[in-house]
Amino acid sequence: MARIVVIGGTGYAGRYIVQEAVSRGHEAVSVSRSVPDAPVAGAGYVQGSALDLDGLSDVLDGADVVIESLSPRGDMTDLALDAVRALIERLGDTSTRLGVVGGAMGSLSQPGGPRLWDLGVPEEYRHEAQFGIDSLELLEQADAGLDWFLVHPAENFGPWAEGERTGRYRDGGPVVVRAADGSSSISGADFAVAIVDEIENPQHRRENFAVGY
Repeated sequence: MARIVVIGGTGYAGRYIVQEAVSRGHEAVSVSRSVPDAPVAGAGYVQGSALDLDGLSDVLDGADVVIESLSPRGDMTDLALDAVRALIERLGDTSTRLGVVGGAMGSLSQPGGPRLWDLGVPEEYRHEAQFGIDSLELLEQADAGLDWFLVHPAENFGPWAEGERTGRYRDGGPVVVRAADGSSSISGADFAVAIVDEIENPQHRRENFAVGY
């Protein structure tokens, strides 16, 4: 059993990760500034800010894995990257693994590139896409002692495409995963399956990878 701390654990991806972790018998702790309306039975909930890691010492210390699942929205629009940077610095000299929920636009369109970002991103999505790309760059520049992974969801991923848990997905390495018809999607629940699979059976040490159907 692993102790998994999910920063942003009440958000879309975060709540699914908490739910999947608990269902497999792991100790899951959600950290967020809000209390969920429908908490996951068996999970722990802590109110706190990713910008105040000193205030979360009791939660972070001893964690096997910390998952960063923040969205650069609202008052975190310009601060979410600072939280990622702080987590990297905090966990760099520890045995705790850091997992990051990335964005689809940072994955490659085909082996060798270019990235989806390089093919064009609508203006309304550019900030969140840039956040995912910048997060990956911070991880790649981190000291070699930090064990990290970043997961890119498929292009169609979010509460507007809720889907269901099938327990299946494909791992595309750094390349976006597409179905035979060219679509790229994954449910929140199956994205969480991929995250917890990586925790239980690490395949990507200091690497980013994309998942989808």
